[in-house]
Amino acid sequence: MTASGVAPQRSPGHRRRPPQPADTLMDRPPRRTMRIAFLISRLDYGGTERQLLMLSQGLRERGHSVVVLVYRPGGALEPEIRAAGVRIRVLEKRGRWDFAGFLVRLHRILREEQPDVLHGYLGVPNVMAVPFRLAVGGPRIVWGERASRIDRRHHDLSARFVGVAARALSRAPNLVIVNSRAGFEHAAAKGYPRDRMTVIPNGFDITRFAPDRAAGRTWRHAWNVDDATLLVGYVARMHPVKDHRTFLAGAALLAKRRADVRFACVGGGDPSYRRKLQDFACEHGLTDQVLWVDAQADMPRVYNALDLACSASSSEGFPNTVGEAMACGVPCVVTDVGDSAWLLGQPSLVVPPGDAVALGERIGALLDDRARLAQLRVEVRERIVSNFSISRLVTATEDALTALLEGTSR
Repeated sequence: MTASGVAPQRSPGHRRRPPQPADTLMDRPPRRTMRIAFLISRLDYGGTERQLLMLSQGLRERGHSVVVLVYRPGGALEPEIRAAGVRIRVLEKRGRWDFAGFLVRLHRILREEQPDVLHGYLGVPNVMAVPFRLAVGGPRIVWGERASRIDRRHHDLSARFVGVAARALSRAPNLVIVNSRAGFEHAAAKGYPRDRMTVIPNGFDITRFAPDRAAGRTWRHAWNVDDATLLVGYVARMHPVKDHRTFLAGAALLAKRRADVRFACVGGGDPSYRRKLQDFACEHGLTDQVLWVDAQADMPRVYNALDLACSASSSEGFPNTVGEAMACGVPCVVTDVGDSAWLLGQPSLVVPPGDAVALGERIGALLDDRARLAQLRVEVRERIVSNFSISRLVTATEDALTALLEGTSR
């Protein structure tokens, strides 16, 4: 894989199809129609859930039968998925330890749906799909892995147990789809079989996420940010792995030399953890410089309100928020974790994780160079349009599942 290419990866020796123009990938007829069931724990706002929405909609539009099986009802994204014409069936999981009853209900629904593929999304759904691997005439089992290096200090005992179980069962699925190159290597290092894994990067809705500075200006005005002020945003859930402290420390260094910059932390999370971050910001003299914004349904408008976006994570797989910002024509500065640097494609805007000084300096240097900032608005948008469209995500997934069912993926 080169820095400019994004074709799905398999183990060495796998024959790849020739690259096709991004705008024609969705036009060709599928080799076969499939019945696909996605299994996920929730349908709330989040990068993984948004990717599932776009993928399930795209596969349905290609003529495949698609159903999403979710643990519990009421997720924020449910209306959008239903509006896209994708069916949702609720498994009514009654609690963390509801295993036996949950598997019985899942088995009943699978008998009714008769899917060719049961595609788990993330740890617990992946593990829950494994028992159906042995069913006579049952579906092919596909895992969706979306993480790279993880600091397990930030995960509770149940999450650690799921990680151990997934590693022990990693040879059970017929195929493991990983959304990042870093995730592929991380999984392989844990013992996942390379010959059963493939890399399919995330895709972005380049129509929904598009430059619209006028729409962004409405948010800026709502936040009392005038046109002369530069706004740097970090869109991420409030979680230690996102390392907001490094972002805030870098922001404090930049604020000492520039009075025309404000910062926005956008995302949900544990309220108590947010309060700790707010206290940290105050301790660093950022009481009036930082906006704290909850997760929003209209994220394109949020991105368009920013002059620059940032990702300070200590661990990533494939960072959706970076790609969404780029699709909106917003340049980014990122830490060198997961596939962040590869997605951005701008080595000069990548800094080591945890280095607040480097982060602040890189943001400041870019804000000082207005001509470069304007040029990057065009370049980052073009990179997403050319390489990370939804059509590529859907077609690559369709190809991988079709090859699995036809027995040509081994």
